[in-house]
Amino acid sequence: MICENITIGANGHLHFAGQDTVALAKQYGTPLYLLDEDYIRHQCRVYQNAFKKHFGPTSRPLYASKANSFKRIYEIMKEEGMGIDVVSSGEIYTALQAGYDLSHAYFHSNNKTDRDIVYGMDNHIGYFVADNVEEIKAIEAEAGRRGIKQKVLLRLTPGIDPHTYEAIATGKVDSKFGSAIETGQAEEITVFTLAQPHVELMGFHCHVGSQVFGEDIFERAAVIMLEFIAAMKEKHGYMARQLDLGGGYGVRYVESDPFLDVDTKVSQVAAAIQAACKRLNIEMPEIHMEPGRSIVGAAGMTLYTCGTVKKIPGYKNYVSIDGGMPDNPRYALYKANYTCLLANKMNEKCDFEASVVGRCCESGDIIQEHVMLPASVGRGDTVAVCTTGAYNYSMASNYNRLPRPATVMLSGGKSYVAIRRETFEDLCACDL
Repeated sequence: MICENITIGANGHLHFAGQDTVALAKQYGTPLYLLDEDYIRHQCRVYQNAFKKHFGPTSRPLYASKANSFKRIYEIMKEEGMGIDVVSSGEIYTALQAGYDLSHAYFHSNNKTDRDIVYGMDNHIGYFVADNVEEIKAIEAEAGRRGIKQKVLLRLTPGIDPHTYEAIATGKVDSKFGSAIETGQAEEITVFTLAQPHVELMGFHCHVGSQVFGEDIFERAAVIMLEFIAAMKEKHGYMARQLDLGGGYGVRYVESDPFLDVDTKVSQVAAAIQAACKRLNIEMPEIHMEPGRSIVGAAGMTLYTCGTVKKIPGYKNYVSIDGGMPDNPRYALYKANYTCLLANKMNEKCDFEASVVGRCCESGDIIQEHVMLPASVGRGDTVAVCTTGAYNYSMASNYNRLPRPATVMLSGGKSYVAIRRETFEDLCACDL
């Protein structure tokens, strides 16, 4: 199986986090998001241990909220001692509802509104990760009105192509994010920020992309960023205290995806950082990274009920489910890969090729093409899509006026609802 928390029970059913997915589908209904809480906690601890071991005690991983944002996840991050990054006032509000201490939060986004900046400061956000000069001006103005000094990091683009999906590559020079080192704009915004009386520049941030498996992507980014840090120290007398390398480590969606050992990866990045700092004769900054997908991705699974099975002789076959692109838009966005399984018939031979498609009136409503399933697949069967803990619920919509699924947490052999299923009444709750 693609992850150790996926097994086959003696009854031939797919088990996830040690629990029968067919039974869970009957208990809670479908479509249904499942999240393995024990796996999430395990991944948090793996990252924290690796950071302390290789980067030192002041470094810390920050959970990338956009991967999956809801109250319970912030409670877990609080309990596990994780920092977080947030990208909107909505994520800030959600974290507050969970009692999360926002002094440990980093506020991202390439276009924070004045209202976002006010809201962040109202709630004592720890750090703004500023994308551009206009944002620094807005932060300076608001901090000045309050008579405070606001901590910020500057987002820079190191000019690295991570060879991932074009839609989620963010570290290239022409990215919409950050200020490019190559063009001189990174130095310009650094000098400008240092001149602001109500802004405290803590360091720099970069993010090269998502679903990254490349062996040296983060190492190369770190070296470029450290060379920039050394240049700023030499030219302007400023030494960055923090370096945030962003997130992006990949997870296994299909069997061909490699396993990723976090401790090994972090040790390789640490070695590159230590060697660069020695060569550049600078002290090592406090290192942060922002895992999101690699914490919650494999902790998730989505269950559906099969409806129509359509066979077009000589052409193709379709297996339709009771969800689709409203609860998982990633295939529609960038042809994302997934492993699809027939949860109630795991011991049957998979000799029937079909496209697993959703129920929306949209030809692009596809979960996955070329899926091999048992030929007996039919109405009422339980279809499971693996590795859906990241960018599924967080990107879900009500397209075709479909209610969003419930999220059920699995822990220690028990299950509980963390997000209730939306009702038809919820769909009209904002209508006047």
